[in-house]
Amino acid sequence: MRSRPFPLTLPWKLPLLFKQAGQLLYDALYPQRKQVLGLTVVLFSTIGLQILDPQIIGYFIDTAIAGGSQHLLWRAAGLYLAIALLIQAGTVVTTYLSERIAWQATNRLRLDLAHHCLHLTLPFHHQHPPGSLVDRVDGDVTLLARFFSQFVIHLIGNLLLLLGILVVLWFQHPLAGIILTLFSGGTLAFLCGLHRIALGPWGRYLQVSAEYFGFMGEVLQSREDLVANGASRYVMHRFYQILQRWLPLYQTARLSSTLLWASSVGSFTLGHGIALALAAYLWRQETLSLGSAYLIFHYTQLLSDPIERIREELEGIQQALASVQRVLDLRHTPLPRHAVDPVPIPVAPWSIEFSQVGFRYDTAEQPWALQEVSFQLPAGQVLGLLGQSGSGKSTLAALLLGLYQPQQGQITLEGIPLNHLSLPALRQQMGVVTQSVQLFQASLRDNLTFFNPVISDQHIMAALDHLHLVDWLLGLPQGLDTMLGANGEGISAGQAQMLAFTRILLKNPGLVILDEAASRLDPTAEQWMGQALKSLLQGRTGLIITHRPQTLQQADQILILQGGKVVEYGHRLTLLSHPQSQYGQRLRQDGQTGKSAGQF
Repeated sequence: MRSRPFPLTLPWKLPLLFKQAGQLLYDALYPQRKQVLGLTVVLFSTIGLQILDPQIIGYFIDTAIAGGSQHLLWRAAGLYLAIALLIQAGTVVTTYLSERIAWQATNRLRLDLAHHCLHLTLPFHHQHPPGSLVDRVDGDVTLLARFFSQFVIHLIGNLLLLLGILVVLWFQHPLAGIILTLFSGGTLAFLCGLHRIALGPWGRYLQVSAEYFGFMGEVLQSREDLVANGASRYVMHRFYQILQRWLPLYQTARLSSTLLWASSVGSFTLGHGIALALAAYLWRQETLSLGSAYLIFHYTQLLSDPIERIREELEGIQQALASVQRVLDLRHTPLPRHAVDPVPIPVAPWSIEFSQVGFRYDTAEQPWALQEVSFQLPAGQVLGLLGQSGSGKSTLAALLLGLYQPQQGQITLEGIPLNHLSLPALRQQMGVVTQSVQLFQASLRDNLTFFNPVISDQHIMAALDHLHLVDWLLGLPQGLDTMLGANGEGISAGQAQMLAFTRILLKNPGLVILDEAASRLDPTAEQWMGQALKSLLQGRTGLIITHRPQTLQQADQILILQGGKVVEYGHRLTLLSHPQSQYGQRLRQDGQTGKSAGQF
């Protein structure tokens, strides 16, 4: 699936983007204002020393020509070396401080973006694959780390150095100040005009980069199915197609940057020629000493360094601005609307009611996933939800979790509309088990507690004992400290779902949703699940989603969906006794054929 690209920056939107980038920079650096103040002091001191150092050379030349004492010359030479060492020390300190500030700021931004992504709607995540979001949260923010650090040192610092040098040149000789100020201003204006050329190519390059990482994320996530089904050739073909688009865009972006580099080199060569001719002219006119004439040429050489650094940073800012826009677009992606003044969460267990609920994904052209779904589930009871794949079972659960909002009808908990409650707080009291259990490359303890150190081992052991899993735990090499591999490597799919049940008990929710939780269990594990469900659902409202009727022995009510519509609904025992009940017929058919479970 191709990620939807974030829009490119148009030239007339650049002022707004610069303003947004400045606000982002301010927000990132304000919490570290004391460190930024220290960096500013060191930076200004280093710039002052860089401007002062050439004055000692000019003094040395004039003193030597005038036949001054050796003592004065030695003192000048020693002072020049001391200042040079201080400049180097200041450069090291500013580099260290700026890098430290930048990484602290960008790490905070990474946390903010990751937190924001976790709370975005499911449609957004369907449109943007995980690899694409990783590229924004990590790749773009890494570029911003350089932007935050190098921007302070090389752009602001060198602009100040440039202004300082021009002020000194005005004091050396007004004519030199006028000519070299015009030269510097013209060169900067020329380079600033050129730097916009590269912004578009870099933005398009980053878009393809995001598509590449999104594609790679999907491939790695489904590598087993791809290899098993012989889809490697297709993957390599798609990989080749993306690279074929990626390389020309990168070459175009680099070509535009090379144009900036060639322009700056030509400008410096012209500037050196102007300075040499001007210094020679003023010395022959005897309006300057030889040392002052040398200073004009030397300061002109110093001018090339800040202009070159500014040019490099303009090139970096082109990439950074593209990243800033992508980060801001992600940061400003609206979160799902929650109740402005939410009603307090009622005491669990809750009653649930769906009233004429209708929902469809994405656009009006999509078919209805649910149509006119209605049912009432009293508090503490369990609803068994049956239907073929695509009948709308998981969609109903997603609506109940508040992951989507219905376009028609209303969902209530304890008579309160779902959209009047705080969904984040509500989800803290909901427990969900799906057929695909997410496990982390961490200890068994961390996988059960979701890295919550507050949950004690005694509490964990009590939950495992409640689900009759203590014997299984004692068989592990290191008990709760046993390390699980990535995606639960080292344990079976059935054991992973057992761990998911334990998570639910540790969370102690008021509502339990089991979405095909028994689909990957063997017959022995299914027997365990029947016992575990009694413990898990006791005193809780439950929703069991399945296509296997025999897994619904704990259900109080049965609801059958077909094509998003309710085709049968009622109490389980009532439906079993009714000869025309679809649920009863299927259950009896499975029993007659000797199947442990059949697909509904």
